[in-house]
Amino acid sequence: MARKAKKPIQIPKGVDVKFQDSSVSVKGPKGLLQQSIENGIKLVINEDKIEVESEKRNKDHSNFIGLYHSLVLNMIEGTTKGFEVILEMEGVGYRAAVQGKNLSLQVGFSHPTLLAIPEGIEIKVEKNTKIHVTGIDKRLVGQFAANVSAIKPPEPYLGKGIRKQGQYVRRKAGKSAAKK
Repeated sequence: MARKAKKPIQIPKGVDVKFQDSSVSVKGPKGLLQQSIENGIKLVINEDKIEVESEKRNKDHSNFIGLYHSLVLNMIEGTTKGFEVILEMEGVGYRAAVQGKNLSLQVGFSHPTLLAIPEGIEIKVEKNTKIHVTGIDKRLVGQFAANVSAIKPPEPYLGKGIRKQGQYVRRKAGKSAAKK
């Protein structure tokens, strides 16, 4: 069992957590999230604390205690604060725009690339090159940001591409540096 999972999760005020039929639901000021839970794992909900436990002392079940502890913690954080990933575009002529329920990216291809924005994700584009991906589901926000970045990942020679804010791209020397 993970060490972090031994500590109980604090339930902030304004958040309602329910566990029934191997499913947990967390309702907070920003919305509602639900997650199914593996059989053999149970959540013990006290007044303002949650503990993740295994019904049976089985190694297979104890492997999941840390996972579900993190998932419930992320659900509580998402419904209270939300999650945000900021993507930066580097390259001449690279720009992004929100068109209805699609994100339009122009990243050096002969045509703009359209990505459908999933339900529960909000996209804001700042200065045509910064994309703010926000939502209450951490997995959904991270996966959409990864899908956007996968369209044109940062390359090591010129540094062009789509990257997370603050991501370091190790630059390589070109052919002229290798001839010496």
